[in-house]
Amino acid sequence: MRALISVSDKTGIVEFAQRLSSLGIEIVSTGGTYTTLKNAGINIKGVPEVTGFPECLDGRVKTLHPNIHAGILAIRSNEVHMKQLSELNIDTIDLVIVNLYPFKQTVLRNADRQETIENIDIGGPAMLRSAAKNYQDVAVAVDPDDYDLIIKEIEENNEVSLDTKFYLCSKVFEHTAHYDALIAAYMRKERNDSSLTQTITLTFEKLHDMRYGENPHQRASFYKEISNSKGLLTSAVKLHGKEMSFNNINDTNGALELLKEFEEPTAVACKHANPCGVGTADNIYDAYIKAYNADPTSIFGGIVVFNREIDERTAEEINKIFVEIVAAPSFSENALKILKSKKNIRLLLIENITEKSDENSYDIKKVAGGILVQTIDSKLFPDESEIETVTLKESTEQEKRDLLMAWKIVKHTKSNAIVIVKNGQSIGVAPGQVNRIWACKQAIEHAAEFLGAESLKGAVLASDAFFPFPDCVEEAHKAGITAVIQPGGSINDHLSIEVCNKNNMSMLFTGMRHFKH
Repeated sequence: MRALISVSDKTGIVEFAQRLSSLGIEIVSTGGTYTTLKNAGINIKGVPEVTGFPECLDGRVKTLHPNIHAGILAIRSNEVHMKQLSELNIDTIDLVIVNLYPFKQTVLRNADRQETIENIDIGGPAMLRSAAKNYQDVAVAVDPDDYDLIIKEIEENNEVSLDTKFYLCSKVFEHTAHYDALIAAYMRKERNDSSLTQTITLTFEKLHDMRYGENPHQRASFYKEISNSKGLLTSAVKLHGKEMSFNNINDTNGALELLKEFEEPTAVACKHANPCGVGTADNIYDAYIKAYNADPTSIFGGIVVFNREIDERTAEEINKIFVEIVAAPSFSENALKILKSKKNIRLLLIENITEKSDENSYDIKKVAGGILVQTIDSKLFPDESEIETVTLKESTEQEKRDLLMAWKIVKHTKSNAIVIVKNGQSIGVAPGQVNRIWACKQAIEHAAEFLGAESLKGAVLASDAFFPFPDCVEEAHKAGITAVIQPGGSINDHLSIEVCNKNNMSMLFTGMRHFKH
């Protein structure tokens, strides 16, 4: 048997090569791997001895030669193939142990373009794919974790079993597909290309398996994009509590996306990926109190995220109820002690928690037989200067602040959505209704239930899409709401405007819809 070894990741390679050599397997190697194995005292042959051609172009060309690839690709049971090898004086290669230039690591350390492209492996993928294609005759390893499996089977059976070879073959094609997808993603980012191309290949790396998915009978894992992006759940550090579930991650992500809209101290409480309470204030304690009081029922067993450090006083308030997850950019020492007194609460440290996602990144939804891909909803308004007051009455400064807050919240609430805000506090959030008037009535009812009917006097209302009829504005007026923000664009816009003018209400058109399904 003959093995070709050429690896960038040299984890375990010396021990593996020593065991191969002890079994009488001839080893051929190249470049830095050759030097490493030679220095370890292993009897080894250089690739130039096999090819009769020196490495050249700063090592760009080493193994791209018929003496290598014919030795890998020859089908041993094919008499013509074996006769040609004999005539060409080419020996077979039975083991291919290769891993690739560290392209991912080069990208993650923000190397310049020239260095990054230089770390695109050419010969490595060619050898891996050749060996994987000819899996019935060649065992191929791209993962150091498989070295022991290969050695054990050779030691016990003088060969690697066909089942194991096929398993190793499948790992190779997964690996090379991942590698090429990383390169394509890098090229798109370098070109600042947000277009939706004719074909799309995405790649993610598993962070960990989960106990189950949305329901106990579903399998689930958590995967991450390969990037240096900060402020994401994939970069969160769990300081306390049991493992996150599928639903925990999905719901927390919804809360984080809303939190990123705010610069002032803000607390966002979320349930089933919808905000149930949002508060802004001069400090994080008061922001949390507002978020809690907005809906004390729904916050129970929910998720709360903050854009400021959690202090001792805020931690004491949080601990008065059961919440699944608390996420923040930092925790004071005393706050951490207080929160850790509850066994099951998950505490997530997310540095740069307010850092926004790349506006060219994709939002992906799976449907049967395919996927829907769009760029993320990265904007709040098309242009803030284009926000139009369409009523006779102008909004007051406080109303404008509340309207902006309501608009941020409704953007991240499942459609059809209505959000009511007053004095920096969400007081009514109604997500996911099949018609807008139901959402409007539900938001009003929620506000009246938790804060009293008087809370609606002077409040503002946001709608994620236009009003097809004036009924929502009429309900808002009856409740005491004085200002409304919506995209506009209905053929019946004039009817809603007339209701506002008749009742001394102000209304803003944003010119941008925020459906969220």
